Amino acid sequence: MRRSVWILFVLAVSILPARAISITEVRKSLVHITTTAQEPNYRVPWNPGGVNSGAGTGFIIGGQRILTNAHVVSNARFISVERENDPKHYIAKVRHIAHDCDLAVLEVSDAKFFEGTMDLSFTNQIPPIESSVSVYGYPIGGDRLSVTTGVVSRIAFQQYSHSSADSHLAIQTNAAINPGNSGGPVLQDGKVIGVAFQGFSGDVAQNVGYMIPVPVIQRFLKDIEDGHYDRYMDLSLTTFPLLNPAQRKSLGLGDDGQGVLVGSVVSGGACDGVLKVGDVILSLDGHPVQSDGFVELDGERMEMPEIVERKFKGDSVAAHILRNKDPMDVTIRFDAAWPFQIQASQYDIQPRYVLFGGLLFQPVSRDFMRGNQIDSLRVRYMYDFYLSEEFYKSHPDLIVLSSVLPDPVNTYLGGFRGGIVDTINGEKIKTLDAMAAALAKPAEQYVIQMMGEGRPIVMERAAVEASRERIKARYNVRNEQNLSE
Repeated sequence: MRRSVWILFVLAVSILPARAISITEVRKSLVHITTTAQEPNYRVPWNPGGVNSGAGTGFIIGGQRILTNAHVVSNARFISVERENDPKHYIAKVRHIAHDCDLAVLEVSDAKFFEGTMDLSFTNQIPPIESSVSVYGYPIGGDRLSVTTGVVSRIAFQQYSHSSADSHLAIQTNAAINPGNSGGPVLQDGKVIGVAFQGFSGDVAQNVGYMIPVPVIQRFLKDIEDGHYDRYMDLSLTTFPLLNPAQRKSLGLGDDGQGVLVGSVVSGGACDGVLKVGDVILSLDGHPVQSDGFVELDGERMEMPEIVERKFKGDSVAAHILRNKDPMDVTIRFDAAWPFQIQASQYDIQPRYVLFGGLLFQPVSRDFMRGNQIDSLRVRYMYDFYLSEEFYKSHPDLIVLSSVLPDPVNTYLGGFRGGIVDTINGEKIKTLDAMAAALAKPAEQYVIQMMGEGRPIVMERAAVEASRERIKARYNVRNEQNLSE
């Protein structure tokens, strides 16, 4: 049986006033994007990764900006854009990019590119179910504009495939969204109601595509007004529905269908020290929280996190809760985005690593796990439960011996591959920077203790120093470490 897979696409959308919009007008906004990208190499991190090309769609918005998907221009080394009926290729660059919500803004320095163009405008509403939409873009199979139509079939929280870790509001449609369409506009009544960004391919679901809705787009554009993208804020907690009558009674709740139970509060998150396990959240910013975790917002039933989705760094949300059957009001402030992105795909950064005596040490991340065959059950467990078990407290970086470059200095050490670094010369190692610093301290030997191992790795300083140039030459190592992202 063929396995179902998520596929990212590139497309473009165009819109004008609340009236029918002609293809001629749409063409004045659509942009065909071609990207040359270089993927990082997490197996051999000092080497540049492979170069590949991709295409997508964008559209012009106010301020001579091009809006598209982040995945269209991620890891880009060169971006060129074309307009309809203009054979010239213009050089573009990324001005702002948001990998957590798969959106990006491009800029073109050549002012001639914008001559005769038209900005598309956005609706302020979420389209109703069963309403018709049109998708504009440049899907594979041709270089000319393609238009597909369909209806809105679902509005719900959906995982965004680009990061594989973030979920936001998404709109499902049966309009065809194919590779190359990503980044294009989806129009309704002459207004942009979304940006096409991913589809679903497989035997289970067919003709299913998704668009990023206007609330997500507007939040992104608002966030970058100060010239910097601060990412999404997060409550950093888990909740459980309260549907069982006996359970509700035990918590002091009536039969009003309101309230969800706090199951966990992540240390260091926005709710740490504000909410407690066992609290019942009754409302957020005055919006009653129903017992299944939904709220009513913009005339639609949406998951509770949608209220926080629209918050920015420095904002707060007012929560009315029940604690030990006593009602109280608390304020949750968002000082910064959640810092630990170990389970999210990363882009536009180079792999971090330390090479010492042919031993390659790397911090665990989603990209690292995908690029290396790590069989250690300990590593997989700590990666999978990194947040829920709060391993980030003791290991902000989960450092693994990912590879051994064979050399006389490291003979018989291959069995340590896949181990997690615990201490070096008795010093607890929490970050890759701390590891590099520990290995730079003068010492006759370095005793590297791996988590769960009775025997340590022991490296003689003199032998390591004597092997450095030999190993670098043999394995074409340009730099022995990269500590910054």
